[in-house]
Formats: sequence, structure tokens, C-alpha cells
Amino acid sequence: MDVATVIQILDSAVRLMTPLLLACLAGLYSERSGVFDIGLEGKMLMAAFSSASVAFVTGNVWLGLLAGIAGSMVLSLIHGLASITFRGNQLISGVAINFLASGMTVLLGIKIFGLGGRTPALTGNGRFGDITLPFADALRDVPILGPVYADLISGHSILVYAAFLCVPLTWWVLFRTRFGLRLRAVGENPASVDTAGVSVTRLRFAAIAIAGVLCGLAGAYLATGLSAGFVKEMTAGRGFIALAALIFAKWRPWNALFATFLFGLLEAIANRYPNLDLGVVTVPSMFMNALPYILTVIILAGFVGRAIPPRAGGEPYVKER
Repeated sequence: MDVATVIQILDSAVRLMTPLLLACLAGLYSERSGVFDIGLEGKMLMAAFSSASVAFVTGNVWLGLLAGIAGSMVLSLIHGLASITFRGNQLISGVAINFLASGMTVLLGIKIFGLGGRTPALTGNGRFGDITLPFADALRDVPILGPVYADLISGHSILVYAAFLCVPLTWWVLFRTRFGLRLRAVGENPASVDTAGVSVTRLRFAAIAIAGVLCGLAGAYLATGLSAGFVKEMTAGRGFIALAALIFAKWRPWNALFATFLFGLLEAIANRYPNLDLGVVTVPSMFMNALPYILTVIILAGFVGRAIPPRAGGEPYVKER
């Protein structure tokens, strides 16, 4: 395997990890506040459909991005009302959101476009184009570092760079700001936060609103950056993989970056080598394609050790009278 092949695999891994990273950070905000959100999959799916539909109709990918965020935010609001305001079961609310998005996107796609649940292909300004960073072409011939900068770091859409910037931003918000301190405290001991005169409900709604925005970015990237339109069930379990990565990362943003890169790398390898020849044995394509999901099951089974979630996670807060 030469350097060019390695760079191509890593480049593919970066593109494939981007929606996982955004969804993982969305889950991190939500679960750090004490609200479990397994509806990441549904919100990404709704965002993908909304962004692709508006981008096709208007021919403007930025309007599509706003529509994707809006679609995700609506489902986040529903989850917030069900689990925070009405103190419903957070897991059931998330499952309901996944089913709702799965059915609505296909139904609306058939009614609006008549293409069996998908949108027409996006072209031109309806998609996010790749950005060539400064001096990328000039440095391409420099040994090793040149191809890394020109072919791996450069040449991605703006949402890829935004996803990577969200990691240090999330770390700073959670661990260096008053808002982040209160958000983490709500996930651990909401009664103490309430005693200090801070609204638990407002903080949790703020967390799921941020999660809605990040899921909107993830879904929009799937439909207008990674692909050229929406197809039925295009998230393909990425929301659940993001949850597994969040557990693997132990609810920390920098760990989430490496966890989602691992999943993206496995998918990139599976795409590059459908049938991996190891000499003694040839790994079939079905196993290669299942690798990310197999890793998800292993992580959720506790292979990486005991991951301790926020103590108040999954429990609706009832204000003491």
C-alpha cells in the first residue's frame, strides 16, 4: 500500500466521519444535560430530506442548510416537550422521533417529487462544493507533507471544516464557560442547580436546541455534501453509530473526534476493499460492510470498559415544592 492509497483512504474516512462527528457532539450536549437522545437518527434523516428538497427547489444550498436545521429543530422541540415539559420516557420519545422521520420523509418525498421517496439529483449551487485551501496546488509536489495538505486537509466542503471546529468549540463551551458548567451540573445533579436559582428546564431545552442544530448540519451534509440528494433511509444507522461513539468517547468532545474517526476509517476501508485479501483468507464484502456495525455492538456490550453516563441522565426533573 503506497502513500497515495493511504491518503485516499484517510480522505474518505474524514468525509464519512463528518456526519458521525456532528451527531456525536449533538448527543454529547443533550446527554450532558441529562436528556438521553436516541432520536439522533430521525433528526439527521429529517434534516437530510429538508435540506435536499429546499436546495433542489431554490437552487441554493445555503437555504437548504437552513431548512435542514429547521427540520431537525422541530423534532428536537417535540423531544423536549415530551421528555422535559411532560416528563415522558426519553427513550420512547427518541424511538418515536425515529419512526416519525422515517415515515414522513418517504411520504413527503413521494407526494412532492413522485420519485419513490427520494429527491431529484442536486447539481451546481444546490450542493456544497469542495474548498481548495491556499497553496494546496503549490505544495502538492513536496514529499509526503505536500500530498497530505493538498489531498487530505484541503479539498473538503465547508461543513467538514465546521464539524472539526465544533470539537474545540464544544470543549471550550462545556469546560470553560458558566453555561457549560451549569449544563454539566444539570446532568449530574439538577436539584443543586435548581437550588442555585438556575432553571433546569431552560438549560435542558438549550442543550437539545444545540443538538438540533448539530443534527441539522449532519443531515444537510449527508444530502448536499456527501451525496447529491436524498434517498430513503440514507442515514443508514449513523445516528446509532454516533451514540456508540459517544459511549466509546465517555461523553468527552476530543475523545468523540477519535471515536468517530475510527468508525469512518472502518467504513472507508470497507469501501476501498470490498473483498479484503489477507493472504491466508479473503474477508468477504458482507463482513467488510458490516464492520462499523459490528464495532457498534462490541462497544455497546462494554468491550471498552465501564462508561459512566451523567448520573441524572434519562430522568425527568420534578421540582420540589
